[in-house]
Amino acid sequence: MKENTEIQTFNHLFTNYKGRFVHFARTYVDDEMMAEDIAIESLMYYWENRQKLDSHSNVLAYILTVIKHKCLDHLRQLRIQEDFVEYVKTNETRKLNLRIATLEACNPERIFSEELQELVDKALLTLPAQTRDIFTRSRYHNQSHKEIADALGLSTKAVEFHITKALRVLRVALKDYLPALFFFGIC
Repeated sequence: MKENTEIQTFNHLFTNYKGRFVHFARTYVDDEMMAEDIAIESLMYYWENRQKLDSHSNVLAYILTVIKHKCLDHLRQLRIQEDFVEYVKTNETRKLNLRIATLEACNPERIFSEELQELVDKALLTLPAQTRDIFTRSRYHNQSHKEIADALGLSTKAVEFHITKALRVLRVALKDYLPALFFFGIC
């Protein structure tokens, strides 16, 4: 008989106070579904622990205290998540700003001009004098194959042969820089 009375008491609490408990929780968690979950979990917690309570305990105050603690736990969890999201966002913003600043400061001419020019000069020094002269006239002085051929008394085929030979040597010597060399029109 006692259990039947307890079930009736619980049903009474659930029917008459669930809406109030949900409203109380929603005031703090600002989420209808979460507030309902918290209210129902709190009622269930009361039901599971009712034997431990003093017979003179204020049941409604007890349930409201449970709801309060569950709301606090939920809000603290949200704060931890937001802090983490903010940390990640700040970190990503910092990385993005660093990439922007680095890219803005990047001067491709300066990066490649000194180091690359040294490598090109070294590679060109390994070429025979005539091949080096033809390549220099073609790439640095923008002379056409015909102009170079006329100036040196060679056929345009011979000029093309020497330029191809120079490019082959440069491609081997500058293999790590090929994308940049193609971009700058050296190879």
